[in-house]
Amino acid sequence: MPQIQLTPAERKVYRAEAHHLDPVVMVGNDGLTAAVVKEANSALNAHGLIKIRVLGDDRAAREDMFMQLADQLNAAPIQHIGKLLVLWRPQPKKEKAVDEDRMPGPREYKVLKFSKRGGQKPEVKHVKVLGNQRLTAGGIIKRAKPKQKSVKKRSV
Repeated sequence: MPQIQLTPAERKVYRAEAHHLDPVVMVGNDGLTAAVVKEANSALNAHGLIKIRVLGDDRAAREDMFMQLADQLNAAPIQHIGKLLVLWRPQPKKEKAVDEDRMPGPREYKVLKFSKRGGQKPEVKHVKVLGNQRLTAGGIIKRAKPKQKSVKKRSV
């Protein structure tokens, strides 16, 4: 897979964003294993921008790992500084599961109760109204009455 090409300005922005991140994947002495690649892939899916710490001392091996990870994961190499590697890949869009049977949730209303004397502030009350309830003009919650069934339909 080809890696993502970024402009120097975009790379600079991602480097600045990655400054405060902690490494989420560590590459041990075994090198770049399938488990490391899998973990880096899941971290990229979850976060988009990740830091990887490599424990080996060989700089050429770290540079090779950096390019291999970028190629295998289809990610953009952002920065290789010391034993830290920074990779970026756009996060996939998450699809929301739509539940057809879902009913509307409770609604919140703010009820103002004015004083009989003119110069005082109104009393503010926050009220949560459920689906089978209604709010009257006076700010009282009333439960909905069951629907009346037709006499003709009851006899059948």
